[in-house]
Amino acid sequence: MNRELQDLIARAEERFLADGDLKLLESYVASIPERLATYRILRDRELTMVQAVADGASEALPGVAEADLKKALQGLLLVVRYCAMGILTDDENLLKQRLLGWLEQVSGPDTKKANEVIYKLFNQQVRQHLSEGQMNLLQPFITTAQVTLIY
Repeated sequence: MNRELQDLIARAEERFLADGDLKLLESYVASIPERLATYRILRDRELTMVQAVADGASEALPGVAEADLKKALQGLLLVVRYCAMGILTDDENLLKQRLLGWLEQVSGPDTKKANEVIYKLFNQQVRQHLSEGQMNLLQPFITTAQVTLIY
């Protein structure tokens, strides 16, 4: 859960929440159905989307070592799962704190080009499966991953 909501819940232990606090909580609660739907789509279609990315990446990157491509695709799988969990909990720091530092260490300059192509293909795939609202939930997470792994 994001830090702001955690703080809000902690404050509720000491006193009743003010109207502004309740609006924040209401906003999160109202977003839960869309968050759950997005999570389910990513969970249920993960392999289909990543397989399409793998197929496209193999064609687009004939000179990249298979080991580098495999490492980049495994990283994508982890990123998708952490993004889904981050969407569900409304916590962008989840991805940053738990995954991206490690991925940055294991992904060297050899996988940069592979990651660039893989995330381009993944963005194309995911747009075919998610609504605009769902894309708005996912995009900050994917952008964070791309910035960390590519730029």
